[in-house]
Amino acid sequence: MDNHHLLKIADELHLNIKQIEAAAVLLNEGATVPFIARYRKEATGSLDEVAITKIRDRLTQLAELDKRRDAILKSLEERELLTDELKDRINAAETMSVLEDIYLPFRPKRRTRATIAREQGLEPLAALLFEQGDCDPAVEAEAYIDPEKKVETVEDARAGMRELFMKKAVIRSKVRPDKESDGIKYKDYFEWEEPAAQAKSHRILAIRRGENEQFLSLHILPPEDEALALLEQMFIKADNSAAELVKIAVHDSYKRLLASSMETEMRVETKMRADEEAIAVFADNLRHLLLAPPLGQKNVLAVDPGYRTGCKVVCLDRQGKLLHHGTIFPHNSEREAETAAKKIFDFCSRFNVEVIAVGNGTAGRETETFIRGLKLSEDREIPVVMVNESGASIYSASEVAREEFPDYDVTVRGAVSIGRRLMDPLAELVKIDPKSIGVGQYQHDVDQSMLRSSLDDIVISCVNSVGVEV
Repeated sequence: MDNHHLLKIADELHLNIKQIEAAAVLLNEGATVPFIARYRKEATGSLDEVAITKIRDRLTQLAELDKRRDAILKSLEERELLTDELKDRINAAETMSVLEDIYLPFRPKRRTRATIAREQGLEPLAALLFEQGDCDPAVEAEAYIDPEKKVETVEDARAGMRELFMKKAVIRSKVRPDKESDGIKYKDYFEWEEPAAQAKSHRILAIRRGENEQFLSLHILPPEDEALALLEQMFIKADNSAAELVKIAVHDSYKRLLASSMETEMRVETKMRADEEAIAVFADNLRHLLLAPPLGQKNVLAVDPGYRTGCKVVCLDRQGKLLHHGTIFPHNSEREAETAAKKIFDFCSRFNVEVIAVGNGTAGRETETFIRGLKLSEDREIPVVMVNESGASIYSASEVAREEFPDYDVTVRGAVSIGRRLMDPLAELVKIDPKSIGVGQYQHDVDQSMLRSSLDDIVISCVNSVGVEV
């Protein structure tokens, strides 16, 4: 366990180093976040799940940074490029972007204009001109003098440009030529721009989806004049003919190389931020679904609504056991609607139904309205509740559902799941992959590994908090 990492995390999270160390040890032993938060308070100083999750994720990030650092050091050493000064700079890098900036000049490269110039022996001349002394570039070009260079490093230039991108970059999206009609669902982003630092996660994900579907073009760049002014401030040191050549080179390097490189980095950064924000919302949505108040033990009539194939109806006892199932067609004709009403009335009477659950999928609202319009009992009112059915079809075709209901088809299993969700949401939803429950509009656009990890954490946390009967 790297003590430097523990100190860094303690400083970032404003926690005691002993708390970080205790949490790290427990995590390394395989303990889950909810287990540590609930049962190891004395070891961690009562850290909650949020803090422990941050510690776990930061430890993972730092481990990945170390892994990349080791790979870079090994590559440089094998190519005999590693100096003590370079090694110190690499070991001092605290972020992946800084580490990659240091390594950038030493990456194995394809043949570029700079490579060809070096092969032609022009590097000393470039260095001389870069010093911007009072000289005649045409005359010096003949001498190829090789003076000592004292210029800013590549990572300094990229660090300055990165700061400008973070503060001033603007997200711009435009509709691609001849895609207006096909991409109409992205109409809001046909001519859109806003500061990248202020862009909401759902807008970033929507624009990126539109770009992936070839309806939108996307660029994330700061104003070009500000970028060029920053580079000139960093590299232009005099007012002479050599400085003018350096200025031309600076402009060319930005427009041809640096802008696209930094834009790629900015796209990664904004996507990562959007993913983190969206996944936090998805996790919160899932927590609310799992911890929704259970109805308790009631006789339930559950309806999985539909048009063409009808509405599947099941009756469950107070333990969620399937008692009966059937199909009604309330939306096809008046005659079939009357037949459907009689069946529902019969089911409610025969199985002493206490509440009706209606899935919120296709025809859900119409089915709910139809059932609410029926007089189902002379002496009592039977509540009708709309239930989120996301993932019910996934469950109905799962191995768990087949084992529980081997003699019934997927439509019956789906309706049973809807009814049981009302009775005990947590007990039913833990049977389903959290990603299949449908916790957000752009859940398929975010980093799927990060999403799964976050949602799994929520499921474990909820089960630890409430418990579930299996």
